[in-house]
Order: sequence, then C-alpha cells, then structure tokens
Amino acid sequence: MKNKKVITIITIIIALIIILFGTTGCAFDRDSDAASYNVSKEADSFRVKRRIVFINLRHDSYLFEIIGNCSIDTDNTDKQLEVICKVGEDKYQKHFLRLSDETTYTVEQLDYSEVSKYDYEIVFKPESIVPIKIETEVGGK
Repeated sequence: MKNKKVITIITIIIALIIILFGTTGCAFDRDSDAASYNVSKEADSFRVKRRIVFINLRHDSYLFEIIGNCSIDTDNTDKQLEVICKVGEDKYQKHFLRLSDETTYTVEQLDYSEVSKYDYEIVFKPESIVPIKIETEVGGK
C-alpha cells in the first residue's frame, strides 16, 4: 500500500514537471516575437543606442531628442514616458516626459542588435548579492 502511494506521488510530480516544461517551452509563436523580446531586454540593459524624439502635434515640430543607451517605460497612470539613459560607468539620468493629446514620441534604434531566439543569459547584479563569510576551524580546537 505504501509503495502505491509513493508511485502515485512520483507520477504526479513527473506529470507536473512535463506540464511545466510544455507550457514554458513555446513562449514565442514567431521568431520575430523572440527577437523583439531580446532586443527590448538588451535596450533595458543599456546595450542599445536609441534616438527618442518628442513631438508637438499641434505645431508639427519636434520639441527635443534624446540620443544614447536608453531604456524607456510608458507610465499610463501618470501619462508620462520615463526615460533612463546610461551616461557613464554606473551613472544614469532619468527623464520624465509628459504625454498629452498634443504630444507624442518616436523611438528609433540606431545600432544593429545581435540577438538570438535561442540564447539567453542570466545576469546577476553584484550589488544585489549579499556576501556571506564562512569561517572554518582546522585541527579541532
């Protein structure tokens, strides 16, 4: 009786693992979806040079542009575009651009991005890892 319970539990665990890998294995239906995701990830890591142009629609003119390794995020709650640009080693600037019925923006990627639909990487931010000091005694004091 005990063996049947163990076999049932193991079968359930294997089924859950198969379901988990089956649903995550096909995250992108098209190659372009994977490439788009990877390019956006590269841009959010400040590895893609972009030109962001803010445009006044009423006067049909551009207000300004930002060029650099910038990450963008649209904050629909505050109706603003948030732009963070890397300006040096561990140095960043953040800009808030108000969106309204009379303003809009365009974002142009200026450099070629070399991304793959198959590769991925895990990047650990050193400042988020807490160092642990381990001391051992040798000789049995």
